[in-house]
Amino acid sequence: MESSEPLPGSDIEPLPEAGRAVNRRLVRCRLCGRPLTGTDSRRTGLGPACNAKLHPAAPDIRTRRHEVEQDPLPGT
Repeated sequence: MESSEPLPGSDIEPLPEAGRAVNRRLVRCRLCGRPLTGTDSRRTGLGPACNAKLHPAAPDIRTRRHEVEQDPLPGT
């Protein structure tokens, strides 16, 4: 008894994947409540935008370098 339609009252919905419908459990973002479709997002429970808000990228220390004017060395 295979059906591409979800059972009434369940939280399973068909998602198009490679041209065919696959029943998957609906997973929502823990922060904003949007439905998640990506494998990593479904695993962590956070969408990409919400994950970036909670876990910002570390600053690149190479961008903090700056040139400083120095006096010439004596004897040169």
